[in-house]
Amino acid sequence: MPSITVEPCTFALFGALGDLALRKLFPALYQLDGAQLLHEDTRIIALAREPGGEQQHLAFIAAELRRYVGEKDLDEAVFERFLARLTYLHVDFLKADDYVTLAEAAGSTQQVIAYFATPAAVYGAICENLAKVGLSENTRVVLEKPIGSDLESSRKVNDAVAQFFPENRTYRIDHYLGKETVQNLIALRFANSLFETQWNQNYISHVEITVAEKVGIEGRWGYFDKAGQLRDMIQNHLLQLLCLIAMDPPADLSADSIRDEKVKVLKALAPISPEGLTTQVVRGQYIAGHSEGKAVPGYLEEPNSNTQSDTETFVALRADIRNWRWAGVPFYLRTGKRMPQKLSQIVIHFKEPSHYIFAPEQRLQISNKLIIRLQPDEGISLRVMTKEQGLDKGMQLRSGPLQLNFSDTYRSARIPDAYERLLLEVMNGNQNLFVRKDEIEAAWTWCDQLIAGWKKSGDAPKPYAAGSWGPMSSIALITRDGRSWYGDI
Repeated sequence: MPSITVEPCTFALFGALGDLALRKLFPALYQLDGAQLLHEDTRIIALAREPGGEQQHLAFIAAELRRYVGEKDLDEAVFERFLARLTYLHVDFLKADDYVTLAEAAGSTQQVIAYFATPAAVYGAICENLAKVGLSENTRVVLEKPIGSDLESSRKVNDAVAQFFPENRTYRIDHYLGKETVQNLIALRFANSLFETQWNQNYISHVEITVAEKVGIEGRWGYFDKAGQLRDMIQNHLLQLLCLIAMDPPADLSADSIRDEKVKVLKALAPISPEGLTTQVVRGQYIAGHSEGKAVPGYLEEPNSNTQSDTETFVALRADIRNWRWAGVPFYLRTGKRMPQKLSQIVIHFKEPSHYIFAPEQRLQISNKLIIRLQPDEGISLRVMTKEQGLDKGMQLRSGPLQLNFSDTYRSARIPDAYERLLLEVMNGNQNLFVRKDEIEAAWTWCDQLIAGWKKSGDAPKPYAAGSWGPMSSIALITRDGRSWYGDI
């Protein structure tokens, strides 16, 4: 078993009875405990506004932990040890007096991790109240996305937090950055000259980033209808993936070196003109259709929906980066709900050889692709051209994979959830998997111009049937450039 790698801490989880905490955060902490990556003196304080007895809430958390970890994967000894670390405090996040008991529970010597699984509107108040009870000097704060709904609101949230917590103790979560495959992008690119020497406009034709969800709104109408797919997915997840693909080599692996390079990419994104909104960007909204063989309602037919809503549930766009490395290389981004499958992948399309010597009818097959799959099965595949086997095949070509599937290759090792990695990095004080303030602002600056353009044009989202790959115009967006989305069937 691995040795303990972190110092003891008090992990204060605000919003402990919410969906994120129950579904992701408590299971992640449990897994860290099971891997012996929590110090024996680490304590977990669940903080929520819900009144009621401590034992009642702790029993509810324990039952939900069993449900989300799964009985077959639950180790009873670890489970009991984990529950022994856990206490519950009823706290009104807006009342400073309620924080006194938290300060007493945390003590004055241990490192405190304050995780905000709450709406961003209360981040500032929580930080102010932590400071009032003396919990600002030895505390790291973890902020969940979304941080604001545009540049102005994100600045307000970040400025409110910064009054009490400096940047080096502020950790902004984007859970995609905790995925094993995403972290492997750094190693893949910069530890392999095979790729890094080819990683530019001389050798790469175009890049696709797809994040597709099979599910619809799942009861999140109130939040999602105010956000939409651009704010919910493009502004953070997809732009972060774009940055890791497109950034120049950092000076070292320190947090600021990596984040400096990501900011350069965001600032180099070409604005999309009003004319470009019709050719480079597609908004969609799902209508009734079928998913997994079952009829499902359209977005406007979901429970508690506003039938006049023009919120997008799908976005496809072409992004261009104005620098030497990527001049003329389009990045096609696509994300939506009620897609045919749950899929997150990056496809790097390499240019064909300049001198072609094989059969003319096979020329369109000549394309090397690096496929980086984030979900559902994490792995990396490089599609290369080889000769068909057989005496009668001549020099007939075939495309086949050189493949690394993490779950198959590392059969003895469990692939950790992204939140496990991120929580461990917070405890270690390592910020390189977290988003800096200027990254947030640069991403919002680029996205805000799209939102403003949509608002000015007044164009409604294009309808697409649930269970499809989005509006037909999203196919036209890429075929207009003589290309197609990889793997669509």
